[in-house]
Amino acid sequence: MKIRFGVVLAAIFTPLTAQTQDSRATIDAIPQIAVTGRGDVKVSPDRATIQMSVQTRAATVAAAAAENATKQQSVLGTLRALGLGNDQLSTINYNVYPEQRYDQGKEPVIVAYNVTNTILVDVRKLDQVGPVIDAALSHGANVITSLQFYASNTESARRNAIATAIEKARADAEAAARAAHGSLGTLLEINIGAYSPPSPRPMMTVRAAAVAQADTPINPGEETLFVEVSTRWRFIAGQ
Repeated sequence: MKIRFGVVLAAIFTPLTAQTQDSRATIDAIPQIAVTGRGDVKVSPDRATIQMSVQTRAATVAAAAAENATKQQSVLGTLRALGLGNDQLSTINYNVYPEQRYDQGKEPVIVAYNVTNTILVDVRKLDQVGPVIDAALSHGANVITSLQFYASNTESARRNAIATAIEKARADAEAAARAAHGSLGTLLEINIGAYSPPSPRPMMTVRAAAVAQADTPINPGEETLFVEVSTRWRFIAGQ
């Protein structure tokens, strides 16, 4: 029974493969215009990620690490008090390095140790970005490496970009057909390219000493996403 079933499958699929190849050859033989269109859509970010660090310095590794741990615990505690969950707070780097003094003709001497603990904060409400930064800086964080805004749901905007890209491709194909003294026929093929999300906009490093006492203002602005679509259209030659 198994052998008979395999023979039946071969009999069914072989003609389908041949038909597909014949269909493709037929399409390729048709006079065509190939055009690529790009659709751009503005999106408003609704979330942000912040990289912030606690940096400490002491004569010994143990002292620097202990001070760092105390301050970082204070930072995490105040962020949790603002409503941020553990899934929004993650450690992304922990670094310990010696600070050395170099005197001519002598071996380097370690004068202190520096400890840096960096966390990534995922802020899901934009009105919390400023308070999160202010709270962290007031409880021990002293370096903010980056602030990046992003949109959490871009599917609708992506589909609008696809529609815009196809409209632009059609307009270019019609212009090409007219220039070639013909007209544009039916759409033969569409290939949707990779989605290109808005590029992150990193914020310059900010240190606690440079932060004013006033509330930190935040303006995410708008970002652009784009999609490229490749199309092929039937070309009808003029008389």
